[in-house]
Amino acid sequence: MLISLEGIDGCGKSTQGRLLADALRAQGRDVVLTREPGGSPGAEEIRRLLVEGAGERWSPETECLLFTAARRDHLERTIRPALEAGRVVVTDRFADSTRVYQGAARGDLRDMVDRLHALMIGVEPDRTFVIDIDPATGLARGNARGGAEDRFESLGLSFQQRLATGFRALAAEYPDRVRLIDGSGTAGDVSARILAAL
Repeated sequence: MLISLEGIDGCGKSTQGRLLADALRAQGRDVVLTREPGGSPGAEEIRRLLVEGAGERWSPETECLLFTAARRDHLERTIRPALEAGRVVVTDRFADSTRVYQGAARGDLRDMVDRLHALMIGVEPDRTFVIDIDPATGLARGNARGGAEDRFESLGLSFQQRLATGFRALAAEYPDRVRLIDGSGTAGDVSARILAAL
């Protein structure tokens, strides 16, 4: 099973991914916890190009190509081998992030994103959880983390608001696969909602 966690920057995906992987392992499942961009050596190299530097470092079109290249390597080297071995894969972001970030919030590129995805990836998660929080809260959390991986946070609150709108629309577009999860409360509260939805 391939499970993805999605949402705006600072919504708690990484924390929830760890908690979900731990809960599934406690049930006796063999779990691979991974992330995008990244999750394989080549994709981690591409990650640095995408998440560091100035907000306008790349055009939305170039970002889409870089994310797709990273995802393809991740799929070939991490996700497919794990699924073929009968493992559960929990990934912090997958193709839905590209649909929202480059397809809606950074540019009107949804058709290009979908065509590239069909051509180069061709896989959707079995279940996707979108952690829905207030964009101002997410941005404050993201900025508080510090570090060099703040390229998308540097695009400001209006960008995070466009992302939140895009992720909510995605949940409505794919109701069989995507679950919108209330991200308020403690990490334990959110984790319980995800497990109940799963």
